Amino acid sequence: MVVGGGHAGLEAAFSAARMGAATCLVTAKRESVGRTPCNPSVGGVAKGHLVHEIVALGGFMGRAADATAIHGRVLNTSKGPAVHSTRLQVDKELYGEYARSTLASYPGIEVVEGMVEGLELERGSICGVRLADGSVLPCRAVVVTTGTFLCGLLHTGLSQTPGGRVGEPPANSLSNQLAALGFRLSRLKTGTPPRIDCQTINYSGLDAQPADDPFPHFLPEDTPDTPADLPRVSCHITYTTPEGHALIRENLDRSPMYSGQIKGVGPRYCPSIEDKVVRFPDRSRHQIFLEPEGLTMNSVYPNGISTSLPSEVQELFVRSIGGLEHARILTPGYAVEYDAVDARELTHALSSKEIRGLYFAGQINGTSGYEEAAIQGLLAGANAALELRGDEALSIGREQGYAGVLVDDLVTQGCDEPYRMFTSRAEFRLSLRQDNADERLSALAHGVGLIDDAQRQRDLRRLDQVDRCHAAGDEQANEEFSVQVRAKAHARRVYAGYIERQAREVARVRGSERSISLPMELDYAGLAGLNHECAQRLAAVRPTSTAQAARIPGITPAAVACLWAHARTLQSKTEALRPGRAE
Repeated sequence: MVVGGGHAGLEAAFSAARMGAATCLVTAKRESVGRTPCNPSVGGVAKGHLVHEIVALGGFMGRAADATAIHGRVLNTSKGPAVHSTRLQVDKELYGEYARSTLASYPGIEVVEGMVEGLELERGSICGVRLADGSVLPCRAVVVTTGTFLCGLLHTGLSQTPGGRVGEPPANSLSNQLAALGFRLSRLKTGTPPRIDCQTINYSGLDAQPADDPFPHFLPEDTPDTPADLPRVSCHITYTTPEGHALIRENLDRSPMYSGQIKGVGPRYCPSIEDKVVRFPDRSRHQIFLEPEGLTMNSVYPNGISTSLPSEVQELFVRSIGGLEHARILTPGYAVEYDAVDARELTHALSSKEIRGLYFAGQINGTSGYEEAAIQGLLAGANAALELRGDEALSIGREQGYAGVLVDDLVTQGCDEPYRMFTSRAEFRLSLRQDNADERLSALAHGVGLIDDAQRQRDLRRLDQVDRCHAAGDEQANEEFSVQVRAKAHARRVYAGYIERQAREVARVRGSERSISLPMELDYAGLAGLNHECAQRLAAVRPTSTAQAARIPGITPAAVACLWAHARTLQSKTEALRPGRAE
């Protein structure tokens, strides 16, 4: 059972169904499935890496973005290939239609319209979900992907409206049940800018930003049945003004962020325009990207001015911006406050440590962004299916993918603010490029059933071409190889020496002398040599290895040494009890 039809919910349903699990997706409104409620883009810095990994794992987001893209660029091209990041802007209406159409025809998935009010448990295991109409849908595993809907509250100025998004009710009962079951909940906040009528924008004095040529894609070029490209549009760049900043400062007491009305913590790396004006008082302007939301939509997304100021203040502020002097706001910006679970209560499979068959994915785990949600959904859905099959969970290490970095950060450190992926979070980022996601993850995906034999064979043929092109060298690589293959081979050559060094570092980190398994039920409070604070931090996370324990904030080297010694003792005792061991 998948609760929610956003980016995490879609990937969870698709991945579970691909692996043979009979899957049901429950959503409050069918027409809300696959919405892109905030910006119209998929990918970006580090987020593009996640989408390429989703593609390598057989997922949906990259295909949907390619099918509905109207603008695209590769970011960071002035830097090395390791941080090149694809970002596509999609037609928001077409993206939702594509998602709903794919879901409706996907083998093994049933869609039910209803509001989930609670989880049904039997002896500590999931046995169903309860809907608002009192009916119970039986199941053996649940992936909860409720996004911003847990006790969601919308803020525009001093007005408050219960909801997860505009026009959609919150999920209060489910949030209350999770708290009653003992889950630690925190209050987080995100926001969105006003939408502007494109017909009221004066583009004549603004800098145009066309799409890249050749146009970037997430899917490999040899993918069969790729949809035809849509018409392309340009974005435009403008800036805030000192007059607009003064207006914001004059009305800060009417902003729910500064009046004390909002208690939740917002994303540090995607601040509201109020935050920018307050935190950077010496800046006379801030950049804004005017991004069309669709080919047939009048709506433009002004990327960079997320706000929850009163609607009348938003109108005055928008009209202080170059090119927007006569702009008409279609929908005011707003902030949304919501509950999130403490991901440190989850395993690396994104499952609850206490309730069998219960998984969480997406913003409910404290993340921010479509891509972070989608990769979690894919992994949670896959692991729920693996659990039902009686197989081991799918595990992606930090050295194998940004997906592994994301999950490990969440379950080890938790979130005191919405988590956003950056390339700087990955210590092995030189070998975690978007160009080699298939090389890193294809075998793993095929081994558990996330991709079929045909995709695996395409991946192998492509990798063989990259091997041959790499061996030929830049000067010898001619038209025999495609542009994409040559780019992959070039990236290998650029980082060859660094990657060899990183491979040795990975082997050292993964070596048995550095990391030993820890039992989930270990009593840290009773472990001699651990101080009280470290014991508390370890008990909150309950790491599965000494390597994970070492990454928990506040865990001292002495505590790690103590754990390592204790783990070695447990390991020796376990080995001594194995049948057939010589006495």
